[in-house]
Amino acid sequence: MPGLSRRQFLLAASAAAAAAAVPFEVVATASAAPSVPLSDAPSTLLQTILQGRTVSGQYRTLVAGPGEGYLPRIDLLGRAPEAARTAARRSLLYIGHLSDMHVIDAQSPGRIEPMIVQDHSAWGSAFHPHDPLSLHVTSSTVQSFSALRYSPLTGAPMGAAIVTGDSADMHSHKELRWYIDMLDGVTVDPAVGIGRTFNGVQGWAEAVWAYRPGNPSGGSFGDYGFPKLPTLLDDSVARPVESPGMPAPWYAVYGNHDTLLLGTFDLSSQMHALAVGGQKSYSLDGTASTILGGYAATTSALGRATDAAGVALGRPGFRSVPSDPDRYLFAQAEFMAEHFNTESAPGPVGHGFTRKNLQSGETWWKADLTPFIRAFGLDTCNQVAGPDGAVPAAQFRWLEQELERAQSENRLVLIFSHHNSLTLENRAQRPGDAEKLYGAEEFVDLLLRFPAVVGWMNGHTHLNQILAHGTAGSGFWEITTASCIDFPQQQQVVEIIDNRDGTLSLFTTVVDHAAPVSPGSGATTLDLASQSREFALNDWAESPVMRRGSPFDRNTELLLKAPFDLSRISDAAVESEHIAARARVLAHERGLKS
Repeated sequence: MPGLSRRQFLLAASAAAAAAAVPFEVVATASAAPSVPLSDAPSTLLQTILQGRTVSGQYRTLVAGPGEGYLPRIDLLGRAPEAARTAARRSLLYIGHLSDMHVIDAQSPGRIEPMIVQDHSAWGSAFHPHDPLSLHVTSSTVQSFSALRYSPLTGAPMGAAIVTGDSADMHSHKELRWYIDMLDGVTVDPAVGIGRTFNGVQGWAEAVWAYRPGNPSGGSFGDYGFPKLPTLLDDSVARPVESPGMPAPWYAVYGNHDTLLLGTFDLSSQMHALAVGGQKSYSLDGTASTILGGYAATTSALGRATDAAGVALGRPGFRSVPSDPDRYLFAQAEFMAEHFNTESAPGPVGHGFTRKNLQSGETWWKADLTPFIRAFGLDTCNQVAGPDGAVPAAQFRWLEQELERAQSENRLVLIFSHHNSLTLENRAQRPGDAEKLYGAEEFVDLLLRFPAVVGWMNGHTHLNQILAHGTAGSGFWEITTASCIDFPQQQQVVEIIDNRDGTLSLFTTVVDHAAPVSPGSGATTLDLASQSREFALNDWAESPVMRRGSPFDRNTELLLKAPFDLSRISDAAVESEHIAARARVLAHERGLKS
C-alpha cells in the first residue's frame, strides 16, 4: 500500500511543524528517518522491580529483576498467530495509560487519616506512610512517559495519553491543580501558602498510630520495622517539584475519588469548612465525631454556618495548622472546568471535555485520536455513595448511538473509564431518582455488539489485569492498569498494531516510574519517589505483590480479529498521523532542552 508521495510528505511535515511550532526542517528530517524500536527505553521489558530481603522486623527493600518479554494471548483469536506478522505490521496508535494517580496534599486538614485506627484494612486509603511523597511519584511517573515518547516495539511516536480517573485523592482543588500541572509540565511547589515545615499527623507525637518517620517507635509502623528518617517530612516540602510534562495530548475521565470524598462519601458541611480551615484532626474520636458526623447533618445555610464555626474553633483531638483557601473541595462541574485551565501544549484544552460538557453538565465525551481511531471517555462513578460504579441510562444510550456511528464509519474504538468489569455493580440512588444504572454484564454485552470496539482501558482496582471479552473470532480486550499510590506504582503504554493479515495486536507494556530501585540520600524528587515505592511494598494491610498481576496481565501481545478490512486505512493516512505525532514529540524534546 503506497505511503505519502514526496509532495504529500512535504505538505504533512509543513502542517505538523506549524501546529507544533517546530522548524520544518527538523520535522521533515526526523520523519524521513525510519522508525526503529527504542531498545534502551526504560520499561519492564528491560528490568522489573521485585520484593527484596527483610532488613528490619518485617520491613523489606526492593531489588532489580530481569526484564519481561511480551507474552502472546490468543483468547480471542482462537489460533496461533502468523509468524510473518512481525515483519509486516504497522503501528496505528501508540498511547500512554495512567490511572489512579491519587495526588495527595498530606498536610490538608480535609484528610481523614485517623480512620485507619478503626480498621486499617477497611480504611487503608485514608492513610499511607508515603502520602507526603505523592507529588514526587507523579513527577517520576511523568518522567517515565517522557522517556517512553517513542514505542519500545516499533519506534512510533506517542500519539495520545489517557488518565482513567482518581487523580485528586481527597477532592481538593489543590490536588486537582497539582495533577493537571504535573501532566502539563508546570512546576508545583507543595509549600506555597503553608511554608516549608511539614504540618501533619506524621510529624506529631500524639498520632502514635501513624508512621512518624522522625520517631516511628511506639506504633504499629515502628513495630513492623519502618525506618527512622528524621528529615523525610521536611524534605517532602523543601523545594518545588518539576515535571517534564506528557509528550503527547492527554485526556481524562472521572474517578470515584474525583466524585465523592475518599471516593465513597458525599461532601458534608463540616468537610467543606475543615478543608480550608486551620484545624486538623489526629485522633479517631475527633475525626469520626466532627468530620463523619456531618453526613447526617444540616443542609440549611444556618446549619452550614454552625458547622463551619464548630470546625474553626477546634475540638479535642485537633491541632492548629496553616490554612489554605486553595484546598477547597471542588464541585463535580469544577473538575471538568479546571481541565480548561491548562497549557496549550501538550493539550488539548479541556483534555477530552468540551464547552458543550460545561454547558450541559454531561460528564462523558468522545474524541478522534486519529482519523481512524475514536475514543469514548465515560463517567462510571456513582454520585451518591460507594467506591464502585455503574453506567447511567442516558450515557448508555448515548454510547450505543455513537458506537453504531463509529461502526458504520469503520473507526476502531477505544473505551476509557475508571471502573472495570469487576466493579460496575453499584446501583445506589437518591430517593426519587429512577434512572436505570447499567451493570457490568449489560455494559459488556453492549460493547460486544460492535466489533469496532477493540479495547477498554480502565483502573480503580490498583492492579494490572487483562481480561478477554467474547469468543474465539470476536470480542475485545479489557486492560486495567495499576496505580501510583499502591505498590507496584506502575502504569502502562499500549500500542495498536495492524498485522496486515486480518488481525490486530494490542501490545501492553508495564512502566515503572523513573525513580531508582533503592532510594538515595540526596532527597531529590527521584529519591523521594523511590522511598514512596518502598513504603508501598510494606503496606501490610494490602497484598502489594498481588497487584503486579500475573505475567499474562503485564507485557503482552493481545491478538484479535480485525473488525473490518484494515487496508481501508491507507499507509499514507498512518504516515501523516505519525508525522503530526512526531512533531509534537519533537516540540516536547525542545522543551526538555530549554
